[in-house]
Amino acid sequence: MVVAPSGAGKSSLVNALLAQDPSLVLSISCTTRPPRPGEEPGKHYRFVSHEEFHALRERNALLEWAEVHGNFYGTPRDRIDEALAQDKDVLLEIDWQGARQVRAQYPQAVSVFILPPSIEALESRLTQRGQDAPQVIARRLLAAGSEISHAAECQYVIINQEFSTALQELGHIVAATRLRYGTQAARNAELFSQLGISKTID
Repeated sequence: MVVAPSGAGKSSLVNALLAQDPSLVLSISCTTRPPRPGEEPGKHYRFVSHEEFHALRERNALLEWAEVHGNFYGTPRDRIDEALAQDKDVLLEIDWQGARQVRAQYPQAVSVFILPPSIEALESRLTQRGQDAPQVIARRLLAAGSEISHAAECQYVIINQEFSTALQELGHIVAATRLRYGTQAARNAELFSQLGISKTID
């Protein structure tokens, strides 16, 4: 899971990582907010109405959901369940509330918090991307302090000062996660059995 306040570079890092590692499966969140310039339905988000979102929630079709900046966001279960059944790595671009809900259901999930190098840099990035009205930017900056306070809930923290360095660090975390004992034991069960290695840790 990749967690960050708006404007910290979360989406840019996730998209660059996906381009480097096509074996990763991106969970496409659904949202009630309108598309931003350049966003494509089904690629960046599943854009749904408030009625559709509440229907998904009532059917327990969402792994997690939260209200952020006046809009609803959620993670549909279908693609995640399908990817996990195939032993694929799933990448979630998510806020701290959603990450907390996912951890409750998947304690083995790894979370990375992306921090901006400063609040001034965060404001500059929000302004320069030209996607939000000034009052929306002000609201996002006001919320950023509260969101950043949840960084300690993640196992890893990346400070996105230099994009290429942050991307490299994110790739290292993915690589290390794949080498954890539990992951290797699950994905190489036959080899572990042949070598007489226990699949569980005592």
